[in-house]
Amino acid sequence: MTPTALHQYANAKSLPESHGTVRVSSTGNIFRKLFSFMGPGYLVAVGYMDPGNWATALSGGAQFGYMLLSICLISNIMAMLLQSQCARLGIATGRDLAQMCRDSYPKPVSFVLWVLAELAICATDIAEVIGTAIGLYLLFHIPLEWGVLLTGFDVFLVLALQRVGFRWIEAFIISLLAIIFGCFAVQMYLAQPDMGAIAGGFVPTTDIITNPAMLYIALGIIGATVMPHNLYLHSSIVQTRAIESTKLAKKSAIRFATFDSTLALAIALVINTSILILSASTFHVAGLTDIADLTDAHQMITPLLGTSLAATLFAVALLCCGLSSTVTATLAGQIIMEGFINIRIAPWARRLITRGLALIPAMAVTVLYGQEGVGKLLIFSQVILSLQLPFAVIPLVMFTANKRKMGEFVAPLWLTGITAIIAMILVALNIKMIWDIISV
Repeated sequence: MTPTALHQYANAKSLPESHGTVRVSSTGNIFRKLFSFMGPGYLVAVGYMDPGNWATALSGGAQFGYMLLSICLISNIMAMLLQSQCARLGIATGRDLAQMCRDSYPKPVSFVLWVLAELAICATDIAEVIGTAIGLYLLFHIPLEWGVLLTGFDVFLVLALQRVGFRWIEAFIISLLAIIFGCFAVQMYLAQPDMGAIAGGFVPTTDIITNPAMLYIALGIIGATVMPHNLYLHSSIVQTRAIESTKLAKKSAIRFATFDSTLALAIALVINTSILILSASTFHVAGLTDIADLTDAHQMITPLLGTSLAATLFAVALLCCGLSSTVTATLAGQIIMEGFINIRIAPWARRLITRGLALIPAMAVTVLYGQEGVGKLLIFSQVILSLQLPFAVIPLVMFTANKRKMGEFVAPLWLTGITAIIAMILVALNIKMIWDIISV
């Protein structure tokens, strides 16, 4: 490789077609500055509302009422801290997590990390494809096979939005989140949950530890909190902002980006807890403690709430969650490939390849085994994500704690300590979850 090519390789930008394209306000009041940074956090937040989270929250609410709300809160705080580290890494170094792995590790190690990350992207995409297909089936009665195929068209939606500007992608995602939020607000009104019980559910109880069945669901909620692709995604998309390369500008950008992701994840927490509260106030109260399947939940919610509107809103929210998640997954796929091995191919080709790798197994299982097989494939995809998690979280914590890499923006010792503990907890819980699934 020539010196010029080597220099270009080392300084390649993450998401080059969108890098530094969003202007940020350097004047005016603090709210105007904050608004210019808001957006990336919401793309990250949709990863915390995928079909796996829905199934876990529905099961937890149906079985144990409001008691696991405290676990939702704790797991979300973990996610907020880790995503803040992603923003810090991207802004301070100008490199995303994938690029930092490529820069810091020997080629064989970097190659293995890339393969694992690609497997995680495929697993993520499979989960989102399945969720979108189920949403289409529930809302429009489109067979799952056709629903899986239709999800391939959102690749072109991403391309069209990115062509007119990254802000349009952010606006699209925020619009979907607003619809999801509105759907659950209406469902909460119809369900009339016990507000006192909800408040009590946010207080941790020893029953979570002593009750094996409750502990298992709690581990599922925490273990599914941090999605590996979100760490790569966030460290890259914060660089879509045109930030000056001064200490003051970067410091301000880290602060605003952290606020953006924290606020977005707070909204994700409201939505996730709404799923559990809805399940607790309908299924658990009615004695239907074995509800975990999305289709079953959709069918049962109408007779319990006395209106078909509830079921319609449930399906709309699920469809919006699937659509928003597939958009962010395709972006993460491009970031991972370009970051780890610096392969620059046309965005449409990269996204078609990623979506094809997800569509093929999803379609095959849907045709051969139907809805039951789709559910098992969804579980298998979560196992793959669990296996990848340590290989994304641990490098993130190590990089942000490295003063040589981060310079004056190195993470404070207290933050490094907390995120290191979180990383160990998440890794341990995911290992246990995998063992439990294998042992069944």
